[in-house]
Amino acid sequence: MLEIVSYFNFVLALTISAAYFYQLVYLMYGVLSRNKPWIYVAQKQHRYAVMISARNEEEVIGELIGSLKGQNYPQELLDIYVVADNCTDRTADAARQAGAIVFERFDTVNKGKGYALGYLLQKLRADVGESGYDGFFVFDADNIIDPNFVSEMNKVFDTGEYHALTSYRNSKNFADNWISAGYGLWFMREARYLNFPRMLIGTNCAISGTGFLISAQVVKENAGWPYHLLTEDIEFSVNCALKGQKIGYCDTAILYDEQPVTFKQSWDQRLRWSKGFYQVDAKYGLALAKGMFTSKKSRFACYDMLMTVAPGMLLTLTMLVVNILMLLTCFTEPAYIARRVFSEATGAILSAGVMFYISLFTFGMATTITEWRNIQATTAQKIRYAFTFPLFLFTYVPIAVVALVRKVEWRPIKHTSMGTAKLGDMIYAENRNIVR
Repeated sequence: MLEIVSYFNFVLALTISAAYFYQLVYLMYGVLSRNKPWIYVAQKQHRYAVMISARNEEEVIGELIGSLKGQNYPQELLDIYVVADNCTDRTADAARQAGAIVFERFDTVNKGKGYALGYLLQKLRADVGESGYDGFFVFDADNIIDPNFVSEMNKVFDTGEYHALTSYRNSKNFADNWISAGYGLWFMREARYLNFPRMLIGTNCAISGTGFLISAQVVKENAGWPYHLLTEDIEFSVNCALKGQKIGYCDTAILYDEQPVTFKQSWDQRLRWSKGFYQVDAKYGLALAKGMFTSKKSRFACYDMLMTVAPGMLLTLTMLVVNILMLLTCFTEPAYIARRVFSEATGAILSAGVMFYISLFTFGMATTITEWRNIQATTAQKIRYAFTFPLFLFTYVPIAVVALVRKVEWRPIKHTSMGTAKLGDMIYAENRNIVR
């Protein structure tokens, strides 16, 4: 029994380490490549449509539209559309008063952002036509964007190299508590240590829910937005990898997102994300595995996306469950065997927990250090939340288990007006020195 436990723990740890070693390489790229190697100058200012799916967001929708109206980009080339999706408040009125073109949608069967975006694209195709826009921005209603967001994204889009682009995702309320800080560090890490290195080595980036741009050509090829899983953003990213369509990243296009501050809100949101990842894995896992060997354009992108959607948390849970079962069964063995099995199993559980914490703390602290000037919090809060970052991610363990067995539906997250003044000069000062 002891040999079985030891061998199982070794093989599983080796498998996980080997599968995700490339992300350690990403980390080194993110730490060492402080200077951006790319400089873009747009030859053309393209025409864009902004798409915002909003459900009961009357308190915040005006701030996003205001930041879009304040862009350093010709307003005649930027049309703002809101789909008020199954709203029971004044979201539609608030969006119209702020200057957006609003469509109201009522469909209690096909619920979720993916369906709302598909509905809006159908309306735009009917009203504006196939060639009305060069690209489509997607934002969540609680966002605020930097005044240069569109112009910076346009510079990269104008190269013609990318079918979609994602941006740098910052937080409106990082310092509220350990939960909002956990989200903030996660998205900054995603920008700095995933998409930034991907851009450096020339592989596909991945969009993350909001603050992204898709080309009109992709929308035309897809006949709209056919992505309706609970994590439609990851589904889109996986599809791009499979089709050889390249997603880029714009490091200088900055978005500010409001994060949940209560554990219940966070639980509901991450439960949906976890279930959505399972859905994507079930639907596209085999295709991604096949693409690793058959796709000439995007072999590594397929591998990267497979590791992104693979249920790695379940492998860790499997190790914990097996070792706990061994602990329970060892008491039926002779004393000298029981002691050795107990020592092996408890050692594996403790070492896994310690290594998990250390690895996540490393990512959290590295993100805190490199993004220090972009984190709106006190020095004490920045340091403290680097230590609580692994604890935030530890809570994914029960979430991953529940998502595996429970039916999960899309639920709106209540957002409140943070006020652009709370972000202060960080966003609206004319002469900013943003450090990456």
